[in-house]
Amino acid sequence: MGMLLAKLWSLFGNEEHKIVIVGLDNAGKTTILYQFLMNDVVQTSPTIGSNVEEIVWKNIHFIMWDLGGQESLRVAWNTYYIHTEFIILVVDSTDRERLSISREELHKVVNQDELKNAAILLFANKQDVKGCMSVAEISRQLNLTSIKTHRWQIQPCCALTGEGLYQGLEWISNNIKRK
Repeated sequence: MGMLLAKLWSLFGNEEHKIVIVGLDNAGKTTILYQFLMNDVVQTSPTIGSNVEEIVWKNIHFIMWDLGGQESLRVAWNTYYIHTEFIILVVDSTDRERLSISREELHKVVNQDELKNAAILLFANKQDVKGCMSVAEISRQLNLTSIKTHRWQIQPCCALTGEGLYQGLEWISNNIKRK
């Protein structure tokens, strides 16, 4: 009887997957987290430390850690990396001046031993803003094609409307199945 219950329970997706959301301050990380949680825009203030929420999507349980993106907080990101399966890097598609900093942070993530098996989803946020950088431009500026050690995907999105966010989760769920 116990085996039958265990098999039935496994059909309902009791497995948890850890995702860490990083990016520079004001990129939209917290807005994305709460868009996933409530399918709505929540008024946020700059994250000091972290936010953590459990998101259930298509019967998959994600524990999502949203980390503060201010320069003084980025040095502590690596303390959250243990057992992380996916990194979501959120890039502000309107912030041309700091894209080089996002590139540096991305390549720090790629070189972390704790993340050697993690896949990377890049959300090119704020695609709804006129004059924003295209996904191709962001990809080129971040030098994504040089990343050979991790599975990665770049996804255009708008955190305010939710457009593109679930396509990113779909990519993550497909990568869970590939493990």
